[in-house]
Amino acid sequence: MELSFSPEESAFRDEVRQFIHDHLPHDVQKNMIEGREIGKQAIVDWQRKLNAKGWAVPHWPQAWGGKDWSPVMEYILLEELQAAPAPQPLPFNVSMVGPVIATFGSDAQKQKFLPATANIDIWWCQGFSEPGAGSDLAGLKTTARREGDFYIINGQKTWTTLAQYADWIFVLARTNPQAAKKQEGISFILVDMKTPGITVRPIQLIDGGHEVNEVWFDEVKVPAENLVGEENKGWDYAKFLLGNERTGIARVGASKQRLRRVRELAALERAGDGALIEAPWFREKLAEVDVDLKALEITQLRILSDARKSGKHGVPDPRSSILKIKGSEIQQATTELLMEVVGPLAMPFQGSGEPEDASNEMAIGPEDAAYAAPTYFNWRKISIYGGSNEIQRNIIAKAILGF
Repeated sequence: MELSFSPEESAFRDEVRQFIHDHLPHDVQKNMIEGREIGKQAIVDWQRKLNAKGWAVPHWPQAWGGKDWSPVMEYILLEELQAAPAPQPLPFNVSMVGPVIATFGSDAQKQKFLPATANIDIWWCQGFSEPGAGSDLAGLKTTARREGDFYIINGQKTWTTLAQYADWIFVLARTNPQAAKKQEGISFILVDMKTPGITVRPIQLIDGGHEVNEVWFDEVKVPAENLVGEENKGWDYAKFLLGNERTGIARVGASKQRLRRVRELAALERAGDGALIEAPWFREKLAEVDVDLKALEITQLRILSDARKSGKHGVPDPRSSILKIKGSEIQQATTELLMEVVGPLAMPFQGSGEPEDASNEMAIGPEDAAYAAPTYFNWRKISIYGGSNEIQRNIIAKAILGF
């Protein structure tokens, strides 16, 4: 097991850090550090800079912009982006639909979609989850019936992240309702969001933000050429998609950045006669999360080391479920620590005007402290999306422990 970086890998880390330092706008980085939204254009602009550098889709086939990198180099890039922090390439594009099209799509689909997907000329969203079909995704009810050269899609998707920005959506829909198993008879279809019959309705989250949506399909007519791969094989492509993003699932870099922020603010906050960072009870909590994070990082490096030795780059490793569980728990723990630091200063109050006018919200302490509470509430989702932690424990029991 090799847990140290080679000289070439260390040099690459330095190159990534320098690139971020030279090209990431200061205001974008500042907003990310403080937990503010950065907006669509900042994500688009940054991904295009990465794509011009050749770093947006390194895990794709080389013919479509990929790099012949080791999984360790992919890990280094992702960790440095998270730790800076800088916007990561849009996951719906680069880690989800892009690899599916590159692997199972037709030549025409590859030509049409892959360059635009890498450069975020197309913003994708994911049409998987439905009311009653989230963790049990195979129970989805959205249908696509074939009529000549078209599919007619009807149904509803929910929790569709950033659908308000999306140009296209990749949809799982049932094309054979009579299939013997619910995992069968599902197809993977690409849909233009401007197609008549699509309605996007916002869902306001507990943090007050609009990140997710409901998407309704009412007799939506989609060219049959937008079917990816074979009809009724969509479940296989969905499993490939969900298993494709492995390297950064633990988000070690993001947790490192958040702990740095906790230390910075705790050094300024008073507790008794000294700074909060010096209080034994707080140092104990901080140390516990720090130790867990170091153990998680070593576990992730072990998995990467095995992938490097075996050459099985991109093959799903059931141990990634461990990374998902512990990584999400640590991310949530860092937001709890931040709430410990800012305390009641995280509570905003309403200024003059109508209460629903968010522009009237003001912080009672430092402005960035007011973003600690929304981040805390928003990150409760981390243990649910990408396969809930309960599902991950089932995977560990079956694939690792043999139960």
